[in-house]
Amino acid sequence: MAYVITAPCIGVKDGACVLVCPPNAIRGRPDDPQLFIYPEVCLDCGACVEACPVGAVFADVDVPEEWHDFIALNDAKSRERR
Repeated sequence: MAYVITAPCIGVKDGACVLVCPPNAIRGRPDDPQLFIYPEVCLDCGACVEACPVGAVFADVDVPEEWHDFIALNDAKSRERR
């Protein structure tokens, strides 16, 4: 299982999740609309879920239906930046 950052992060990019992520799996460029979790780096610890002030982080199997496209988006961003 990996974690996914979804729509509530857009325009917010609080960064609290970045601070608690042990393997530094959460990244984003200044011009990105949101932060992204790199699934190949994620340890599945879930610390980011608790830290997110806007409730944007979900386990990939728990992402609400309306935000399922964010699963592929997080994965694509991680592949793009390898």
